[in-house]
Amino acid sequence: MASSEFIIRGRRVAAPEGVGAAAVRVRGGRVMGVGSFDEAAGVGEVVEVEDRFVLMAGLVDSHVHVNEPGRTEWEGFETATRAAAAGGVTTIVDMPLNSIPPTTTAENLSAKRAAAEGKCHVDVGFWGGVVPGNIAELRALRAAGVVGFKCFLIDSGVEEFPHVGEDDLRAALVEIASLGATLIAHAEVPGPVDRASAQVAAGAAGEPRSYETFLSSRPRAAEDEAVALLVRLCRETGARVHVVHHSSADALPLLRAAKEEGLPVTAETCPHYLSFASEEIPAGATEFKCCPPVRERENREQLWEALGSGVLDMIVSDHSPCPPELKLREEGDFMRAWGGIASLQLRLPAAWTEARRRGFGVADLARWLCDAPARLAGFDGRKGRIAEGFDADFVVWDPEAEFRVEPSVIRHRHKLTPYLGRRLAGVVEATYLRGEVIYERGRDSSGPPSGRLLRRA
Repeated sequence: MASSEFIIRGRRVAAPEGVGAAAVRVRGGRVMGVGSFDEAAGVGEVVEVEDRFVLMAGLVDSHVHVNEPGRTEWEGFETATRAAAAGGVTTIVDMPLNSIPPTTTAENLSAKRAAAEGKCHVDVGFWGGVVPGNIAELRALRAAGVVGFKCFLIDSGVEEFPHVGEDDLRAALVEIASLGATLIAHAEVPGPVDRASAQVAAGAAGEPRSYETFLSSRPRAAEDEAVALLVRLCRETGARVHVVHHSSADALPLLRAAKEEGLPVTAETCPHYLSFASEEIPAGATEFKCCPPVRERENREQLWEALGSGVLDMIVSDHSPCPPELKLREEGDFMRAWGGIASLQLRLPAAWTEARRRGFGVADLARWLCDAPARLAGFDGRKGRIAEGFDADFVVWDPEAEFRVEPSVIRHRHKLTPYLGRRLAGVVEATYLRGEVIYERGRDSSGPPSGRLLRRA
């Protein structure tokens, strides 16, 4: 474990200026400066990063469903944050739903923070929720430190967190704009899904063990119409809007045009949309089910192009686990299985494996996995970069080493994930939180959890 003051240096340091040799000075859990590699000579304790390894800012994952309290049997803060540390993630932001109570009032946020206290191995922030009838709660939630607000434009899957229609959405955005906050939205609207699902129920689109049946029930039009609505209301209200887990390539021109217009619109996608293709999903393999769905190969490649051009801003996990029995794996019924993919620990290697195949580099990965999510959550200046004044959160990883995803390596509470059996490139060697090693070479820290519960200033 490093001392409170040390230098960590390597030949492949992902700093804002680019990837190269550098020495990073750390004191009291903060980065005091980034200098030339040789500046380390004769200065106190020096941690040497092997030449083949990358030293990058600790990953920030702004889209994680922890589910505690209320559904801790799905995932809890202790297991989620251990998985995060093993994946090089030093900050997560918890979603406001799937826990009971949901984070839709300041009182409920206090319950969430109490449940997390003393259990977190990485730093944790919290999103607040927008549901019908809670607009009066948003100001108090913001004052209590939520990083922003999440809503669904379609059934969320849990009764405690109903979706909003256009009128509620507009009113919420007016309030959110006045708070200087950001709305993040599950961007699917019900109409296209209802019509497609009715066709499936009538037997027009195949049988429930076929992934194609499920895919046909969540058409691209549901996302496209939702993105159009969000862009229109962003323009009308001036509120910052962010599209979560985007999967439809058909809506990319809408996002591109919004950015070119100068609207405060951003969007994310996830490793599962960038790794998998609907044509390759076996019958009954419900571990692949998520909403919006994994789409076709050509759709996947357009998402990669959008990342490269800046139309999509970041890659987050949307870690949404559940007990294996809710996936109905034995029945293989895509239409009734819970939708959500467990991947918090695997985000770095899953993204890197596919990114390097397409000619992207470490600097791209640092932008998509560290810097952009930190900015979304309002932690820029504190998280997501190796730069003076930032927290000394680092991941040391080997971009050439590969591993096979097996249950034995997964720290999530439940091991079912579509990545099982897959070979991924990018092995995490060590994770530092404010200068302290919290994971190293397959071993978790033996000390007490040192993660903090963060508040948006």
